[in-house]
Amino acid sequence: MAVKIRLARKGRKKLAFYHIVVADSRSPRDGRYIEKIGSYNPVTNPATIELDFDKALGWLQNGAIPTDTCRAILSYKGVLIKKHLLEGVRKGAFDEAEATRRFEEWMKQNEAKIESKKSGLEKSQDDEMGKRLIVERDINEARAAKLAKRNAELAAKAAAGDKEEVTAEDAAPVEEPDAAPVEEPDQASVAEVQDQEPVAEEQDQAPVAEVQDQAPVAEEQDQAPVAEVQDQAPVAEEQDKAPAAEDTTAETAAEEKPQE
Repeated sequence: MAVKIRLARKGRKKLAFYHIVVADSRSPRDGRYIEKIGSYNPVTNPATIELDFDKALGWLQNGAIPTDTCRAILSYKGVLIKKHLLEGVRKGAFDEAEATRRFEEWMKQNEAKIESKKSGLEKSQDDEMGKRLIVERDINEARAAKLAKRNAELAAKAAAGDKEEVTAEDAAPVEEPDAAPVEEPDQASVAEVQDQEPVAEEQDQAPVAEVQDQAPVAEEQDQAPVAEVQDQAPVAEEQDKAPAAEDTTAETAAEEKPQE
């Protein structure tokens, strides 16, 4: 049975996260494994690697075969160089102290490379940020210049308008403050008034005509009782005169009787 050191995919879509596992070569990729010896996150820059150095070295010495990606990870962490030095000690090429010295020297060089890579990434990020700031500053300066130009044009237009108003006021005749301006009526209103005035005169004359027509009637009514009174007056006088005649005849008769 072949044993492999490989990656088991975890995480979610487009954010992959891997476990470094020792598993049977017949097992599926994300299936059952023998032992987990680390993790690998390729999303970060540089990639984040956590590895149990001694377990990985032990499985390599026992014959586990790493995949290509896991081989690169093990080489990056120094597991492969350690295995190579231990094989040289076992064969008698050099002693264990020399192997340790060589391994430490290699680790220092590797760490220097890692630090230089990190510093280079930080520098590139800073440079990129500086470029973005420069571009943003240029855009802001262009916008400010455009806005200043627009404000200057608006101020010039406003100043030109004020000058035109001042010249118009100087050219206009000076009016006396006491003399009130006479407003000329509109022709439309004059026509309306002219059309309405005869109607008003006719309305005023109509009651006068009615009064004139009614006045003789009133005089006739006043004269009619006068005529009746004049006609009745002689009758009353005759009635008053008749009793007077009767009284005189009675008095004469009374006077004649004693004389007899």
